[in-house]
Amino acid sequence: MKLIALVMIARNEARCIERSLHSARPHVDEMVVLDTGSSDATASLAAACGARVAHFEWVNDFSAARNVALSLTDAAWRLVMDADEWIAKGSDALAALRQSEENFIGQVIVNSEFDQSPEQIEHAPSWLSRVLPRGVVYRGRIHEQPDTSCKRVRLPLVLGHDGYRAQCMAVKAGRNAQLLKLALESEPHDPYLQYQMGKDLEVQCSFEAAYAWYKTALSAAPAIAPWRHDLVLRTLFTLKKLHRFELAWDLAQRELAQWTSSPDFFFTLGDLLLEWATNAPHLGHKLLPMIETHWLRAIEIGDKPDLPDSVCGRGSFLAAHNLAVMYESLGQLAAAQDWRTRGAGMRARAAMG
Repeated sequence: MKLIALVMIARNEARCIERSLHSARPHVDEMVVLDTGSSDATASLAAACGARVAHFEWVNDFSAARNVALSLTDAAWRLVMDADEWIAKGSDALAALRQSEENFIGQVIVNSEFDQSPEQIEHAPSWLSRVLPRGVVYRGRIHEQPDTSCKRVRLPLVLGHDGYRAQCMAVKAGRNAQLLKLALESEPHDPYLQYQMGKDLEVQCSFEAAYAWYKTALSAAPAIAPWRHDLVLRTLFTLKKLHRFELAWDLAQRELAQWTSSPDFFFTLGDLLLEWATNAPHLGHKLLPMIETHWLRAIEIGDKPDLPDSVCGRGSFLAAHNLAVMYESLGQLAAAQDWRTRGAGMRARAAMG
């Protein structure tokens, strides 16, 4: 029977590290936490939870830290988690690893919470490589990836993640930008790093600078890259914020053939067109039917949790809410109430499972 270790790097995560370790402890044989310079109680809390704690001087390189952490265990399988994550469901997948050959990378769903508004939390699932066999290490200063040609296998394990909530992002502001700049100095033509730089700037509402990076990344991003879906959607959103509606629409038409099964793509297009109509009322008669068509198409497709960075609800209750608001603004109260009722049912079903 093969052993499983939880491997984590952490710094100033007293807020959440106990939740993370408590969720993993019943399913692993050991827990290793590498503290990279905490000034709070992270290390002592981790030790109290039963983790073996080591210390490492931070060198502005996530792979360097993760690889040191991996070296601290000889377990056959390593579950890599961050302190702001927790095992939400699917832990049986870990038990199955005890009988599995160490010849693949396990991908799990990381279901990230984010603030849709001050009152509303939404979720975006991503398939990430987090179960590593012994001997595999990481590459990349930031947004690091396993450095191996092993096949990727999707496991039915779901991690919750709240590190993208506004209060958490505020604490981390500026850290990623510094590391991305260093990484881009070494690999200036890497479209994935360009996309991540744009994303970091977008989160800070630096839309002009974000678009410059997104535009460069789009020109080189492989069509099959799992992150291209998010890159396209974020570029459309950024162009919407910049009120460059025609440029966004042209991009959408070029990308349409690749995303005909993406509810997020059509949801985002509906939002883009609504903003365009708001800023150009004389085009409303032309744009409103298109807005309706795109949100209806998103609902027709339905939510796609297996699609990278797809937001739960864009193919159901979020699109239904937008339709209800639109119909109400047009005085179509019966249609608005119908979509409110449908949306409530969709949200309830999503919450159940």
